Amino acid sequence: MTRQITCGIDVGSSAVKCVLLEEIDSTRRILAHVTERLRHRNVTEVAALVRDRALAEARLVAEDLAYVASTGEGEQVSFRTGHFFGMTTHARGAVELVPQARACLDIGALHTRAIVFDERGRVLSHRMTSQCASGSGQFLENIGRYLGVALEEIGSLSCSSTKPEKCSSICAVLAETDVINMVSRGLAVEDILCGIHQSMAGRFMKLLQSAGATGTVAITGGLAADRGLLAALREEGKKQNANVELVAHADAIHAGALGAALWGGHRLRKLAALGVGAVGP
Repeated sequence: MTRQITCGIDVGSSAVKCVLLEEIDSTRRILAHVTERLRHRNVTEVAALVRDRALAEARLVAEDLAYVASTGEGEQVSFRTGHFFGMTTHARGAVELVPQARACLDIGALHTRAIVFDERGRVLSHRMTSQCASGSGQFLENIGRYLGVALEEIGSLSCSSTKPEKCSSICAVLAETDVINMVSRGLAVEDILCGIHQSMAGRFMKLLQSAGATGTVAITGGLAADRGLLAALREEGKKQNANVELVAHADAIHAGALGAALWGGHRLRKLAALGVGAVGP
C-alpha cells in the first residue's frame, strides 16, 4: 500500500486556494482545503499561509508533501514543485468532484470560461469572456458593495426577488450606472441583484453553447456557491432549451487547486516510472 500526499495551490485574481490530497493506491480523499483573500499581499506569503493552515488542519508537516503543484497565477509561488495551466486543472478538478460532468463553467474574479473535456479531464474546447468584467465575481462584489450587501448574502437575496430588473448593459461601467439608476428609482435590492444574475446567466449560457457544452456542467470558481446565480443559470438554460444540467459541488471553489494536486500526483508517478525524482521550479 503506497500513500502519497500532494498539495495544489490555485492563485486567483482575488484569492488563493489550497487543497491537500491523499492518494492510497487508487483511493483518493481531500485531507484539507483552505481559502484566503489576497488583499494586495505578496502571493508567495499568502500561498505559504494557506499551505501551512491546510497542513495544520491535516496534522501534517511540509516534509510530508510529495509534490506542490501551483495553478492560475501560481508561477509566483516560490516553493512550488511544478505548475499547471488553469484550464487543465479546473477540468480535472471538475471531473473529480462531479464524475459525470463533461464541461465546467469557471466563474472567476475577473473572467469566466467554459471548458469542455472528456472523462479524464482532457480539455477538448473552451471559450472565455471578453475583457469586460461584467461577467465576473469582482463585478458582482462591487455591485454588492454599492448596495451595502456582503458577497455571501447576494445569492439568498436574489432568490427572494419577485420582480427582477434585468440589467441592459454588458459593459461593467455601464451596468454599474444602470444599478445607480435603479436605486434612484427605488427598486428593491433583491430585484436589482436578481436582474444582474439574469444578465450574467444569459452571457454564461451563450459561452457554454459556443464551447459546445452538453450534458452535465460543473460550476467552479468563486461564484459557484452563489445560489442566486445558479438559479438564474438554470432558468436561462430552460429558456434557451439548452441541453445542459448545471451542478455546483460543495467544494467547487477548490476545483482548480484539487485539479493541480491531482495533476501533481500524476506527474510524480510518471517521473517515478522513468526513475526520475520530482524537481522544483
